[in-house]
Amino acid sequence: MTKRQETESTSYSVPPVERALNLLRHIGNGRRCRNLSTTSKELGINRTTLIRLIHTLEANRMIEQVEEGAGYRLGPGVISLAAQAIHGRDIVRTCQPLLLELAHSTGMSAHFGILDGTDLIYLSRETPNTHLVSNMRPGSRLPSYTSSGGRAILAEMAEDELRTLFSGVKLEQVTAKTPMSLSAVLAQARLDKAAGFAWSEGNFEAGIGSCAAAVLDHRGRPVGAINVSGPESRFIEEGHSSEGPIKEAVQSAAKQASMTLGYIARPK
Repeated sequence: MTKRQETESTSYSVPPVERALNLLRHIGNGRRCRNLSTTSKELGINRTTLIRLIHTLEANRMIEQVEEGAGYRLGPGVISLAAQAIHGRDIVRTCQPLLLELAHSTGMSAHFGILDGTDLIYLSRETPNTHLVSNMRPGSRLPSYTSSGGRAILAEMAEDELRTLFSGVKLEQVTAKTPMSLSAVLAQARLDKAAGFAWSEGNFEAGIGSCAAAVLDHRGRPVGAINVSGPESRFIEEGHSSEGPIKEAVQSAAKQASMTLGYIARPK
């Protein structure tokens, strides 16, 4: 976002709406608002205003009580809006059958995510018929530079774009493999670009491996990424080769999704 856009956004911002959105995000992040005084301080909202916001959101089914005295959680109103937003994206409908096939062929969880600022947010997921499945669900948000899906998208962006995107961003260390500087993020993006996929052996979570490839639109711009994740041992076995069943399956799915969106690969 440019400085002009930030100024315009601030100028046209409606404080009551901002407070309601902040409260929804707060509850969505697992904060139950059991103690209204504490929540009031955490959000910087007057206690009386907070009570009115909760009443209004609950009346519109945006939040609901978990049980008497146990606080609140997001309600069916938000779930309905989220479902409408997700299904309104053609790209999700395009990727869903590909994710289903990926989960079936690899025996691992398959996801599709998009970039939101410097985060990757998952929009859809398919899981195999096994107890070893990913806990990343639609709506899950991860730092892009730590996740294979986010890395696959970053790898398809120009370095100037990445410099702008990460300008002033404090990087969060998730594991010892997390890049902790802009130069490290750029170096990681170059390696992922050269490989044609992002590969992780415990980069985000110990014991979990993943592989992702970017989905490109008709202009060749990254609009999302498809990935699979599962036991790290499977990725270590394949990690020393530029080829392998996991890499081929993920790249094939991303290629099919890209072609559906009008992308035509140019000869190198």
